[in-house]
Amino acid sequence: MSVLAGPPPDAEPVLILGGGLMGLAIAHQLARLGRSATVLSRRRSEAAGFVAAGMLAPHAEGLSGPMLALGQASLERIPAWVARIEADSGLPCGLRPCGIVVPFTGAAERDAYATAPFGEPLDRAGLERQVPGIGPAWRAGLLFAQDGQIDNRRRLMRALERACVALGVRFEEGTEVLELLTEGGGRLRGVRLRRAEGGEHAIAAGTAVLACGAWSGRLLPALPVRPVKGQMLSLQGPRASLERVVFGPGTYLVPRQDGLLVVGATSEPQAGFDDGLTPEGQKQLQAGIAALLPEAALWPPMERWWGFRPGTPDDAPLLGPGPIEGLWLATGHHRNGVLLAAITAERIAAAITTAGNGYGAGGAGDALLAPFHWSRPFPAAS
Repeated sequence: MSVLAGPPPDAEPVLILGGGLMGLAIAHQLARLGRSATVLSRRRSEAAGFVAAGMLAPHAEGLSGPMLALGQASLERIPAWVARIEADSGLPCGLRPCGIVVPFTGAAERDAYATAPFGEPLDRAGLERQVPGIGPAWRAGLLFAQDGQIDNRRRLMRALERACVALGVRFEEGTEVLELLTEGGGRLRGVRLRRAEGGEHAIAAGTAVLACGAWSGRLLPALPVRPVKGQMLSLQGPRASLERVVFGPGTYLVPRQDGLLVVGATSEPQAGFDDGLTPEGQKQLQAGIAALLPEAALWPPMERWWGFRPGTPDDAPLLGPGPIEGLWLATGHHRNGVLLAAITAERIAAAITTAGNGYGAGGAGDALLAPFHWSRPFPAAS
């Protein structure tokens, strides 16, 4: 980090470092609270928000402890959050409270699941009623009717962009943030960046949000954020052929209203930022389809893609004040970014627009976010 001379200008915007789902959600909320924001993004299409399946699944994921509490709080806020985005953008976000079924090979496995008390237990007959055609290996299940999905890839991201523009958020696409700039006392004073037309520039800013997803550790190496590659595909099935999301071990099936079935996702922490599809990853997805819903293995494939989740050693996000005064963190959401976008935007934006001293909603005094401070103890790397 370098030192940027001179005071920041008055009424400067909050810099949002990263134009993915988290960055857009926070910029939108800041704008709604009357604070100007500028989104700096190298390439928004690479963000995890454009490649995730959009499950809203704190219970189906089997979360526990502070992660479950955070996920439940966000799930509760999502309908109102989506309604605001739709009102500001004039576009639908594709929210579907369709429920999620988690299948198991037996009742004992089902009853031992971390979130079993929040779900409706299913026997084999109940599984078949909820998921017609489910594979024969599954003998029990849990229905989490409170969980659901949102069409983030085709609808939510587009609506958020439109909502941000409507509220005056400024975008700089094709801009790569190279360095965080600080003054002598360690407070944030701006960023050094490279724009698409070339050349490096410094922008003064006293407040910024680090929302670079899997790339966050490159900008601030003190953060334990690493890429976790995931491959996905989609199939075109008959409309209404599957109503519930099916969350199986290693594979999930997310049906859209038009019959598109989103299938995910591999988890490849050792791949780093290696892009592209692999035969092994695609075979894993096909095997998962055949095991969960055999008839879907015959449906025509529509698209195949990959992306990079921002992972941390404990698979939980980094939220709240960062290691530099004036820098806020909203990264490391791993596989729960879509679920946690609403609560992250609410708390981080509230902290920035209130005292700005790291306390109150979203700051160090926020009990909901306190377990996700960047300096918490992490498990040793395997």
